[in-house]
Amino acid sequence: MKFALIGAAGYIAPRHMKAMAETGHELIAAYDPYDGVGIMDSHFPQASFFTEFERFDRHLEKLKRQGESIDYLTICSPNYLHDAHIRFGLRSGYKVICEKPLVLNPWNLDALLEMAGGDSNRVNTILQLRLHPAVIALREKVAKSDKRHKVDLTYITSRGMWYHTSWKGDISKSGGVITNIGVHFFDMLSWVFGEPLENEIHQRNFDRASGFLAFEKADVSWFLSINADTLPAKAVEKGQRTFRTIDIDGEELDMSAGFTDLHTLSYEQILAGNGYGLEDARQAITITHELRTATLSPKNGKEHPLSHLPEAKHPFL
Repeated sequence: MKFALIGAAGYIAPRHMKAMAETGHELIAAYDPYDGVGIMDSHFPQASFFTEFERFDRHLEKLKRQGESIDYLTICSPNYLHDAHIRFGLRSGYKVICEKPLVLNPWNLDALLEMAGGDSNRVNTILQLRLHPAVIALREKVAKSDKRHKVDLTYITSRGMWYHTSWKGDISKSGGVITNIGVHFFDMLSWVFGEPLENEIHQRNFDRASGFLAFEKADVSWFLSINADTLPAKAVEKGQRTFRTIDIDGEELDMSAGFTDLHTLSYEQILAGNGYGLEDARQAITITHELRTATLSPKNGKEHPLSHLPEAKHPFL
């Protein structure tokens, strides 16, 4: 299979290039406005590279006229550009693989589904936590029981000052902390515990968010943060900048291993026709959209313990 890539300089792009290489396929062309893409030498030094979209588009069209068209367009661009780049791929007749979040709003999915002729699987997304062995085992366990579970999710991934001046710090472009770092976890939780029944937001600002989600088989208290000051003492003592824990009925879900190859596994599933399409992404996108737009809920005993930490002042205000 022949691939083209939009967003070659992005944080997540190397995992996609690695996945293409490890599944035995070829990157033909890549595009990014930023030219710091030396990572391409590790896997595809012969791939054509463009810093202007129009030249990238022209090159792909030339290949098509020569009978050498790409098969897949992979998208690793900033979140707010995903739907436009997916539409480009669909108009050009390519199959599409797009990083999370597939889009920012549920109605963007509707428009893409219409453009795809109702075929949800013309566009595949990366929902790699569904492929993690520990998550698969948990889902199987939950499916065999009628028990209602109590879940606490804490994910803190420290980010520096650069974050707030990048597109990631602009909620209109990234979807904010809830979408940018939370969408995978909300997808995982809904995949394991079923349909969401209740959705509360207790805290929502530039560097953290927290809330409560009731699913068919679980009550989930969650906290997401990019502020190192919210790290628990045990993480700080170990010099950790990231802290991730999912506690289920008092027992921690061990996800410390098994992350490195999930993009390659995702590509294997997609290329075998078993990828996750537009409709598979809908539930998490709907959850995050509701959390971004809902009125804050009053304190009611369901909030995550870390939501009581003092809130920080935005560094540029």
